[in-house]
Amino acid sequence: MICSSGIGARSGSVRVRGMEDLLAGYRRFRREIYPAHGETYRTLACEGQSPKIMVIGCCDSRVDPAAIFDAGPGALFVLRNVANLVPPYAADGGHHGTSAAIEFAVGALGVDHILVLGHASCGGIRALVSGTGSAGDDESHIGRWMSIARPALEAAHTDPGAPEGDELAHLLEKAAIGHSLANLEGFPVVRKAIAGRGLQLHGAWFDIETGSLHLLDRSGGVFRPVAAGSP
Repeated sequence: MICSSGIGARSGSVRVRGMEDLLAGYRRFRREIYPAHGETYRTLACEGQSPKIMVIGCCDSRVDPAAIFDAGPGALFVLRNVANLVPPYAADGGHHGTSAAIEFAVGALGVDHILVLGHASCGGIRALVSGTGSAGDDESHIGRWMSIARPALEAAHTDPGAPEGDELAHLLEKAAIGHSLANLEGFPVVRKAIAGRGLQLHGAWFDIETGSLHLLDRSGGVFRPVAAGSP
Protein backbone atom coordinates (compact mmCIF):
# COMPACT_ATOMS: atom_id res chain seq x y z
CA MET A 1 0.00 0.00 0.00
CA ILE A 2 1.36 3.42 -0.98
CA CYS A 3 0.16 6.27 1.24
CA SER A 4 0.26 9.93 0.27
CA SER A 5 0.38 12.93 2.59
CA GLY A 6 -2.87 14.40 1.29
CA ILE A 7 -5.06 13.45 4.24
CA GLY A 8 -7.56 16.19 4.90
CA ALA A 9 -6.82 17.95 1.61
CA ARG A 10 -9.61 16.40 -0.43
CA SER A 11 -12.72 18.42 -1.18
CA GLY A 12 -15.27 18.56 1.63
CA SER A 13 -13.03 17.06 4.31
CA VAL A 14 -12.69 18.76 7.68
CA ARG A 15 -9.85 18.06 10.09
CA VAL A 16 -10.83 17.95 13.76
CA ARG A 17 -8.00 18.75 16.15
CA GLY A 18 -9.81 19.81 19.31
CA MET A 19 -13.03 20.90 20.94
CA GLU A 20 -13.28 24.12 18.96
CA ASP A 21 -13.28 22.09 15.74
CA LEU A 22 -15.96 19.81 17.17
CA LEU A 23 -18.15 22.75 18.14
CA ALA A 24 -17.64 24.34 14.73
CA GLY A 25 -18.82 21.06 13.21
CA TYR A 26 -21.87 21.08 15.47
CA ARG A 27 -22.73 24.58 14.30
CA ARG A 28 -22.50 23.44 10.67
CA PHE A 29 -24.75 20.52 11.57
CA ARG A 30 -27.38 22.80 13.09
CA ARG A 31 -27.10 25.31 10.25
CA GLU A 32 -26.96 22.97 7.23
CA ILE A 33 -27.72 19.33 8.07
CA TYR A 34 -30.37 19.41 10.79
CA PRO A 35 -32.76 21.64 8.81
CA ALA A 36 -32.65 19.15 5.93
CA HIS A 37 -33.48 16.23 8.24
CA GLY A 38 -35.41 18.04 10.95
CA GLU A 39 -38.68 16.24 10.32
CA THR A 40 -36.91 12.89 10.53
CA TYR A 41 -35.30 13.82 13.85
CA ARG A 42 -38.62 15.06 15.26
CA THR A 43 -40.37 11.85 14.22
CA LEU A 44 -37.60 9.75 15.79
CA ALA A 45 -37.87 11.78 18.98
CA CYS A 46 -41.65 11.30 19.20
CA GLU A 47 -42.00 7.74 17.94
CA GLY A 48 -38.66 6.23 18.96
CA GLN A 49 -36.18 4.33 16.85
CA SER A 50 -36.99 1.29 14.77
CA PRO A 51 -33.88 0.38 12.74
CA LYS A 52 -33.99 -2.92 10.89
CA ILE A 53 -30.23 -3.40 10.72
CA MET A 54 -27.62 -3.63 13.45
CA VAL A 55 -24.00 -3.05 12.46
CA ILE A 56 -21.22 -4.30 14.73
CA GLY A 57 -18.22 -2.31 13.61
CA CYS A 58 -14.79 -1.25 14.79
CA CYS A 59 -14.23 1.98 16.71
CA ASP A 60 -11.49 2.85 14.20
CA SER A 61 -12.04 6.47 13.16
CA ARG A 62 -11.62 5.58 9.48
CA VAL A 63 -14.53 3.12 9.36
CA ASP A 64 -17.85 4.87 9.96
CA PRO A 65 -20.80 2.57 9.10
CA ALA A 66 -23.20 5.48 8.53
CA ALA A 67 -20.78 7.02 6.00
CA ILE A 68 -19.95 3.73 4.26
CA PHE A 69 -23.63 2.84 3.78
CA ASP A 70 -24.84 6.43 3.27
CA ALA A 71 -27.36 5.89 6.07
CA GLY A 72 -29.38 8.71 7.57
CA PRO A 73 -30.50 9.24 11.17
CA GLY A 74 -32.38 6.31 12.65
CA ALA A 75 -31.44 3.89 9.86
CA LEU A 76 -28.76 1.83 11.62
CA PHE A 77 -28.29 0.58 15.17
CA VAL A 78 -24.52 0.75 15.43
CA LEU A 79 -22.28 -0.91 18.01
CA ARG A 80 -18.57 -0.12 17.74
CA ASN A 81 -15.78 -1.74 19.72
CA VAL A 82 -12.14 -2.69 19.24
CA ALA A 83 -11.85 -4.95 16.17
CA ASN A 84 -15.64 -5.39 15.75
CA LEU A 85 -15.63 -8.48 17.96
CA VAL A 86 -18.54 -10.41 19.45
CA PRO A 87 -17.62 -12.24 22.66
CA PRO A 88 -19.01 -15.66 23.51
CA TYR A 89 -22.30 -15.52 25.37
CA ALA A 90 -21.73 -15.51 29.13
CA ALA A 91 -24.41 -15.54 31.83
CA ASP A 92 -22.34 -14.14 34.66
CA GLY A 93 -22.13 -10.98 36.73
CA GLY A 94 -19.71 -9.15 34.47
CA HIS A 95 -20.25 -5.88 32.62
CA HIS A 96 -21.04 -6.96 29.07
CA GLY A 97 -21.56 -3.83 26.98
CA THR A 98 -21.37 -5.53 23.60
CA SER A 99 -23.64 -8.36 24.71
CA ALA A 100 -26.15 -5.88 26.16
CA ALA A 101 -26.29 -3.97 22.86
CA ILE A 102 -26.90 -7.21 20.94
CA GLU A 103 -29.65 -8.21 23.35
CA PHE A 104 -31.29 -4.80 23.04
CA ALA A 105 -31.08 -4.71 19.24
CA VAL A 106 -32.54 -8.19 18.80
CA GLY A 107 -34.90 -8.45 21.76
CA ALA A 108 -36.18 -4.88 22.11
CA LEU A 109 -35.76 -3.31 18.68
CA GLY A 110 -36.37 -6.49 16.71
CA VAL A 111 -33.75 -5.89 14.04
CA ASP A 112 -33.98 -8.15 10.99
CA HIS A 113 -30.26 -8.18 10.15
CA ILE A 114 -26.97 -8.07 12.02
CA LEU A 115 -23.85 -7.18 10.03
CA VAL A 116 -20.37 -7.69 11.49
CA LEU A 117 -18.22 -5.15 9.64
CA GLY A 118 -14.45 -5.68 9.71
CA HIS A 119 -11.83 -3.67 7.89
CA ALA A 120 -8.28 -3.50 6.58
CA SER A 121 -5.40 -2.28 8.76
CA CYS A 122 -7.22 -3.10 11.99
CA GLY A 123 -5.08 -2.08 14.97
CA GLY A 124 -6.76 -4.55 17.30
CA ILE A 125 -5.98 -7.48 15.02
CA ARG A 126 -2.40 -6.33 14.67
CA ALA A 127 -2.13 -6.15 18.45
CA LEU A 128 -3.29 -9.76 18.62
CA VAL A 129 -0.76 -10.85 16.00
CA SER A 130 2.13 -9.00 17.62
CA GLY A 131 1.18 -9.94 21.19
CA THR A 132 0.88 -6.28 22.24
CA GLY A 133 -1.06 -6.02 25.48
CA SER A 134 -1.22 -9.77 26.00
CA ALA A 135 -4.13 -11.35 27.86
CA GLY A 136 -1.76 -12.16 30.72
CA ASP A 137 -1.07 -8.48 31.37
CA ASP A 138 -3.38 -7.55 34.26
CA GLU A 139 -3.33 -3.88 33.23
CA SER A 140 -4.23 -4.50 29.58
CA HIS A 141 -7.89 -4.41 28.67
CA ILE A 142 -6.86 -4.65 25.01
CA GLY A 143 -5.17 -8.01 25.48
CA ARG A 144 -8.11 -9.51 27.34
CA TRP A 145 -10.56 -8.16 24.79
CA MET A 146 -8.58 -9.35 21.78
CA SER A 147 -8.32 -12.83 23.28
CA ILE A 148 -11.86 -13.26 21.91
CA ALA A 149 -10.26 -13.67 18.47
CA ARG A 150 -7.41 -15.90 19.65
CA PRO A 151 -9.11 -19.10 18.37
CA ALA A 152 -8.91 -17.63 14.87
CA LEU A 153 -5.20 -16.92 15.36
CA GLU A 154 -4.56 -20.42 16.70
CA ALA A 155 -6.43 -21.94 13.75
CA ALA A 156 -4.21 -20.01 11.34
CA HIS A 157 -1.06 -21.22 13.08
CA THR A 158 -2.10 -24.86 12.63
CA ASP A 159 -1.56 -24.41 8.88
CA PRO A 160 2.14 -24.99 8.12
CA GLY A 161 1.86 -22.58 5.21
CA ALA A 162 0.25 -19.80 7.26
CA PRO A 163 1.46 -16.28 6.45
CA GLU A 164 3.19 -14.02 8.97
CA GLY A 165 3.15 -10.32 9.81
CA ASP A 166 0.88 -8.12 7.73
CA GLU A 167 -0.35 -11.05 5.64
CA LEU A 168 -1.40 -12.92 8.76
CA ALA A 169 -3.15 -9.81 10.12
CA HIS A 170 -5.01 -9.43 6.82
CA LEU A 171 -6.13 -13.06 7.01
CA LEU A 172 -7.25 -12.68 10.62
CA GLU A 173 -9.25 -9.51 9.90
CA LYS A 174 -11.55 -11.71 7.87
CA ALA A 175 -11.32 -14.85 10.00
CA ALA A 176 -12.34 -12.86 13.10
CA ILE A 177 -15.55 -11.80 11.33
CA GLY A 178 -16.56 -15.43 10.89
CA HIS A 179 -15.58 -16.15 14.50
CA SER A 180 -17.78 -13.29 15.74
CA LEU A 181 -20.71 -14.55 13.67
CA ALA A 182 -20.32 -17.98 15.28
CA ASN A 183 -20.29 -16.33 18.72
CA LEU A 184 -23.45 -14.42 17.82
CA GLU A 185 -25.23 -17.70 17.20
CA GLY A 186 -24.45 -18.66 20.79
CA PHE A 187 -26.68 -15.91 22.19
CA PRO A 188 -30.09 -17.30 23.21
CA VAL A 189 -31.90 -14.16 22.03
CA VAL A 190 -30.21 -14.45 18.63
CA ARG A 191 -30.95 -18.16 18.23
CA LYS A 192 -34.58 -17.54 19.14
CA ALA A 193 -34.90 -14.70 16.61
CA ILE A 194 -33.26 -16.76 13.86
CA ALA A 195 -35.63 -19.66 14.43
CA GLY A 196 -38.74 -17.62 15.17
CA ARG A 197 -38.68 -14.68 12.78
CA GLY A 198 -35.81 -15.21 10.37
CA LEU A 199 -33.13 -12.90 11.78
CA GLN A 200 -30.20 -12.93 9.34
CA LEU A 201 -26.50 -12.64 10.17
CA HIS A 202 -23.96 -11.20 7.74
CA GLY A 203 -20.25 -10.46 7.56
CA ALA A 204 -18.41 -7.82 5.53
CA TRP A 205 -14.89 -6.44 5.22
CA PHE A 206 -14.07 -2.86 4.16
CA ASP A 207 -10.84 -1.82 2.44
CA ILE A 208 -10.05 1.68 3.68
CA GLU A 209 -7.58 2.49 0.89
CA THR A 210 -9.83 1.56 -2.04
CA GLY A 211 -13.27 2.02 -0.48
CA SER A 212 -14.28 -1.47 -1.61
CA LEU A 213 -16.68 -3.61 0.42
CA HIS A 214 -16.58 -7.41 0.46
CA LEU A 215 -19.50 -9.52 1.69
CA LEU A 216 -18.95 -12.89 3.32
CA ASP A 217 -20.48 -15.90 1.61
CA ARG A 218 -20.88 -18.03 4.73
CA SER A 219 -21.58 -21.19 2.76
CA GLY A 220 -18.06 -21.15 1.31
CA GLY A 221 -16.28 -18.83 3.74
CA VAL A 222 -15.33 -16.50 0.88
CA PHE A 223 -15.51 -12.69 0.81
CA ARG A 224 -16.89 -11.40 -2.48
CA PRO A 225 -16.60 -7.74 -3.62
CA VAL A 226 -19.76 -5.69 -3.90
CA ALA A 227 -20.21 -4.01 -7.28
CA ALA A 228 -19.78 -0.25 -6.93
CA GLY A 229 -21.96 0.69 -9.91
CA SER A 230 -25.64 1.55 -10.03
CA PRO A 231 -28.00 -0.50 -7.84
